[in-house]
Amino acid sequence: MINARRAAPALAAALVLVAVVAALLWQHQRQADVAALLTQPCGPPIYKADGTAWACTFDDEFDGTSLDRSKWQVQTEFVSGSVHDGYACYIDDPAAVSVGGGTLHLTVRKTGTMRSCQGLPKPTPYIAGMVNTYHRFSQQYGRFEVRMKNTATVVPGLHEAFWLWPDDRYVKLNWPSTGEFDVVETYSLYPHVGLPYLHYGATDNDGWIKGVNTQWTCAAERGEWNTYTLEWDRKALTISMNGKVCLVNTAHPVAFAERYILNLTAALGESHNSMSDKTPIPATTLVDYVRVWK
Repeated sequence: MINARRAAPALAAALVLVAVVAALLWQHQRQADVAALLTQPCGPPIYKADGTAWACTFDDEFDGTSLDRSKWQVQTEFVSGSVHDGYACYIDDPAAVSVGGGTLHLTVRKTGTMRSCQGLPKPTPYIAGMVNTYHRFSQQYGRFEVRMKNTATVVPGLHEAFWLWPDDRYVKLNWPSTGEFDVVETYSLYPHVGLPYLHYGATDNDGWIKGVNTQWTCAAERGEWNTYTLEWDRKALTISMNGKVCLVNTAHPVAFAERYILNLTAALGESHNSMSDKTPIPATTLVDYVRVWK
């Protein structure tokens, strides 16, 4: 017969061992589940007001070493800046557009080469970076989000944007009637805010209307990571910055019922935000991710 006094310590030790193993297995599984959530397209699930999950339709985390050309086109037309203070040509070159360290880099810089670009009366040494999803991806309605970080400065001259433009495969472009959604524009002249601006209507609403097509109180400090989100359905466009709603538009124009492409821009400023010899150049805008859901 087994001595109960001798068996008790062994049984207790066995139970402790089983508990430790179970805890380790649970912890391992939990870590695996968290890792799976973080690495799935568009990150952890996000839920709509009705409790259903948004479905990921586009995702770029910029984890590689080069731009994914199946998702993005590099803009090589048009310019930014002003005729009096300096223009920058958008070019397809690693000096202006590159990927590394888990981010997209869009850079405005002065080069040692004078170049001519579309619409310029004379050559310029300045270049800038811009990418879009032209004829690669577009969507009508959904949730659109980017996480970006621009250059920390209070000196005028820099202008960055995340914006949507109608897909010309589905609509004959006639700006502003066909629309443009500037989810956020950031100007180094205004270092503490991000400015949304919705363009629509034959006269573009005759300009800025606070609380209707724009808002000037959306906090977004330059030089810090900021998250910009557009939620868009048949009833409204809602723009949030860092999780805080800052503009809701319920106008329902025809332009709000189209497919739009994505655009990311780093540019020279103009007008009151024009470049000067004090503007910190080169200036790089970092994009951590671009995510779209339906």
